[in-house]
Parts: sequence; C-alpha cells; structure tokens
Amino acid sequence: MMRKGECRKRSTLDKMLRARAREETDLRSTMKELINIIVQKTGISEENAEKAVQVMLGFLKAKLPTPLASQLDSFLSTRPTVVSPVAVGAQA
Repeated sequence: MMRKGECRKRSTLDKMLRARAREETDLRSTMKELINIIVQKTGISEENAEKAVQVMLGFLKAKLPTPLASQLDSFLSTRPTVVSPVAVGAQA
C-alpha cells in the first residue's frame, strides 16, 4: 500500500507508451501547423492544404534515396493519426 506523498515508480513500458503518445501529439501538432501555414500563405481551403501535404509526402517518398524514404515511411506508418500520402500525380 502506498503512503500519502509517495510516488509509484513507472515501468519502462509505461514510460515508452507515454513518450509515444507525446510524439504522436507533437506530430499531429506539427502537421496541423504546416496545414495552417499553407492555408494562410496560399488562401486555399484547409481540405486542399491537407491534400497538398499528402501529395508532398508522397513526392518526398518517391524522390528520396531508398533508405531515407523507408525511414520516412516507417515514421509515418507508426503514427496512426497521419493519413497515408497519396501517390504523386493523383487527382486531389
């Protein structure tokens, strides 16, 4: 039983899960910030800005050297909040 004022030590798994949740929140926040910048600077709708970001990610994956493209793909695929990039040249 814990006494008042004592802290329970967190497990390594708990720490990892909390860190991952922070990373996902940071990524969501960064993507939202990028979309907002595109909306402000171009005047296009938020929906079209999201599509532009997806196309850009697809373009980067296609143009980057294979090791970097796979790292980008791995980074994005571990974050369920990010929409998969559409193929370069696809109709938006």
